[in-house]
Amino acid sequence: MLEAIRRAISLLRQKQILHKVGVVVSVTVIGIACYVLYHMLRGIDVNEVIEAIKGTELRQIVLAALFVAAGYFTLTFYDLFAVRAIGRTNVPYRINALAAFTSYSIGHNVGASVFTGGAVRYRIYSAWGLNAIDVAKICFLAGLTFWLGNAAVLGLGIAYHPEAAAAIDQLPPWLNRVVAFAIIVGLVAYVVWVWTEPRRVGRGPWTVVLPGGPLTLLQIAIGIVDLGFCALAMYVLVPDEPNLGFVVVAVIFVSATLLGFASHSPGGLGVFDAAMLVGLWQMDREDLLAGMLLFRVLYYIAPFVISVILLTFREVILGARMKRLGRAAPRLEAEPSREAAYVRERGDTGA
Repeated sequence: MLEAIRRAISLLRQKQILHKVGVVVSVTVIGIACYVLYHMLRGIDVNEVIEAIKGTELRQIVLAALFVAAGYFTLTFYDLFAVRAIGRTNVPYRINALAAFTSYSIGHNVGASVFTGGAVRYRIYSAWGLNAIDVAKICFLAGLTFWLGNAAVLGLGIAYHPEAAAAIDQLPPWLNRVVAFAIIVGLVAYVVWVWTEPRRVGRGPWTVVLPGGPLTLLQIAIGIVDLGFCALAMYVLVPDEPNLGFVVVAVIFVSATLLGFASHSPGGLGVFDAAMLVGLWQMDREDLLAGMLLFRVLYYIAPFVISVILLTFREVILGARMKRLGRAAPRLEAEPSREAAYVRERGDTGA
């Protein structure tokens, strides 16, 4: 059975069917989101949105910023875990933190995060002797942590409050709960599968040893904490009335984030916003839009600017260091010749 599945996937890759399906899905999601967003934003008073932003308490903004910072801090453990999992223990945590923060913040904003984030990671990790295959493995394991965390949050959240997901997918609550339990069962089955014996995916040098049971539970915990902090940041910024509760906002937020991720649009622009407006339809649209704009500034724009500054600063330092090494090289080559001349001179004088 597994061999048949592998052959089918191999055939799909050869025919580039998976790529074509992915493009169709992305375009479809973006098209539907644009249509929904157009109808949701009709009649929006821009002045009211601006007033709502101005009326947001500084305490809320600071608290949301702290939650965003905590979320990005948790993201650094994605890379720390992945780098350790492939056996590269020589890479210090500060490099893992820099690679994770910059790759995710740039990937979130530019879009196609698999490629943009991978390019940023390669630029940083290659200085520590990691090659393209190593970086690809890190991206895979970090992505696995992300998806395991999403599966856990969505499964548990929808099982507890299926009406929250129903606001987005328009399915009856009972069906959403069935899907949620299916996600949880699949997650448990995966943990048992990797716990029983070492599991590998890929072929040749691309083979990745999947983390075992205990480490997989750690992966799930990292993903849950990351998403929890991000959802808390959004929860602080959405309108207080009506108070739908944190679980409802978290389920809708994670669902909207996944839809934005599936669209591959920069920052899930349009898709994430449409899903949030549809899912939280009970809230005042101007106030909700104000909260979402503030969230974008805190979660997308500010980290992106910081990442660009950090990477620029790093490149300047590396460039200056290379220039110093370039100037020092001729001197290092000349020193032995002067020393040899001195030895020859001493030999000639019989000293």
